[in-house]
Amino acid sequence: MTQTIALVLVLIGALLCLTASIGLLRFPDVPARLHAATKPQVLGMMIIAVGVAVALHSWTAFAFLVPVVLIQLATAPISAHMVARQAYRNGSVDRDTIVIDELADDIEAQRDSG
Repeated sequence: MTQTIALVLVLIGALLCLTASIGLLRFPDVPARLHAATKPQVLGMMIIAVGVAVALHSWTAFAFLVPVVLIQLATAPISAHMVARQAYRNGSVDRDTIVIDELADDIEAQRDSG
């Protein structure tokens, strides 16, 4: 029974990672691509890690997978934030679609003070 649960978890996680990769290819702009690259991919990787832990029935495997998940949770949002900020500064983001543009205010304040 646990092998079936592990198989289903790994399959669901793989499907989420697949949707993330399809989103990277199909979405039109940088913010949408970053959303696809971070949210379903991280959730998919977490579900795969749970499936692997269930399949292996080992505390050492679980102890190995916890830092992997934590590092992924820490690095994915930070890298997405940095890519989005750079895309904004390069002009790769369509500013007409942004509802609240707090970064423009910060950039203007920085230019005025410097």
